[in-house]
Amino acid sequence: MAEKKVKVGLVGFGTVGCGVAKLITEEADAIAAKTSLRLELACVVDIDTQSPRLVKLADGILTNDINRLLDDDTIQIGVELVGGTDAAKQIQLKLLEAGKDVVTANKALLAEYGNELMHCAHKNGRCIAFEASCAGGIPIISGIRTGLAANEIRAMYGIVNGTCNYILSNMTSKNEDFPEALSQAQKLGYAEADPTLDIGGGDSAHKLAILASIAFGYEIALDDIFVEGIESISKDDICYGGEMGYCLKLLAIGQKDKDNRISLRIHPSFIAKDNRLASVNGSFNAVSIFGSAVGQVMYYGRGAGMMPTASAIVADIIDVALGNSATTFRHLCLKPRNQTAALIEKIDNLVTRFYIRLMAKDRPGVFAQVGKVLAENAISISGALQHEGQGPDNTVPVVITTHPTRQSKVTAALEDLDKLDTICSRPVCIRIVDIPEDKEG
Repeated sequence: MAEKKVKVGLVGFGTVGCGVAKLITEEADAIAAKTSLRLELACVVDIDTQSPRLVKLADGILTNDINRLLDDDTIQIGVELVGGTDAAKQIQLKLLEAGKDVVTANKALLAEYGNELMHCAHKNGRCIAFEASCAGGIPIISGIRTGLAANEIRAMYGIVNGTCNYILSNMTSKNEDFPEALSQAQKLGYAEADPTLDIGGGDSAHKLAILASIAFGYEIALDDIFVEGIESISKDDICYGGEMGYCLKLLAIGQKDKDNRISLRIHPSFIAKDNRLASVNGSFNAVSIFGSAVGQVMYYGRGAGMMPTASAIVADIIDVALGNSATTFRHLCLKPRNQTAALIEKIDNLVTRFYIRLMAKDRPGVFAQVGKVLAENAISISGALQHEGQGPDNTVPVVITTHPTRQSKVTAALEDLDKLDTICSRPVCIRIVDIPEDKEG
């Protein structure tokens, strides 16, 4: 079969951009042998054209003038890797309006402006491919859109931020405090100097917005997602939860009920130690999906990094060049916001189990007071843990787990518990997520 030459333009020549350039230039022969496509990096645009990079480009390829890419009709595919939202949005709109298909890893942009960009792509007869936006090198987007197309997706539970997973893994296995685990993550390059977007849950929310829209077929807004980060997690709670058979993970959760209402949330979650997601450690990502026909499927791998992300981007370039992405994109049907906004379940309506830790004064009758408050809020206790010995200020930790309870009731109970003169600090509350297991037998 004769080779087809495909010219690619790249906007953004940072870490991931270098990875993409490296794959296209060094693996061109291998890609051509497998696909009959000869990828050619025709133009690379970056405001910095002087700094040395890990990959060497041919003379004349690197420029700071994006019009060289926009005005070149021989370049069919534009790859946006500048990050952020404002400039990146304008770049993608210009690429689409110039008649070029777009490949991107920009999760924040897609989560905030994806609906607008997709409408622009449809208007111009182009497509947007975004496999690398959610889980680095894990082919999760194509898995949902094509591999699971025959299924109604009922739920997904994902570890989609490597920074948080690394921190929580170290706090669990090495008994590190949060600041110590974060510092180590920064030293190893797993966390940014300003880690707010990661540890606050924002990065995970961006990814969940994209995954949920594809999985459930809804136009999703970031405001639909409840977000709670890991900044206040204590190694003590990880330890107490471990004694009760749980492992702590920051989960991205999407669930769809029989009435087509969906719950979307990011928060620290205690899960059973024998659940498959509990064994996902370090900077790795994993997403467990439940389909109506296939049952449980789990995707696992490296969720970030130069070459894993570049792998997904180049795979998208190939898919666009083969015409597969255009067909898939054209047939991507999302229920519009005017129909979906009312189907987003509020966090107050969530029914789940809860872990509650109280620092109580060491005196008789405290547990009776606590039990009375919980009973008044219709909360049933399923388990309790109390160690002998005293903590700070003559206090002892009292850990309680509940039966499935509505979030609004727990929120009210926490306020009441905080008012007791026997409780010396604000109660800690972590949701317990019972992920079903698809087992034989």
